[in-house]
Amino acid sequence: MSEEQWYYDIGTGQALQGKVTNWDNRMGPYATRGEAEAALAKAKARNEAWDAEDEKD
Repeated sequence: MSEEQWYYDIGTGQALQGKVTNWDNRMGPYATRGEAEAALAKAKARNEAWDAEDEKD
């Protein structure tokens, strides 16, 4: 396993190893490339769950 963690670059839509993009354009860190590639889907699912909880209140 590499020491460098994975990040999702919002601007390019790519998973990259290491902090090669600006902090304001990256999500992470993630342990694997697959986790980084799924970053947007995971964030969307969490946001939808939180919105559903807010609607209950």
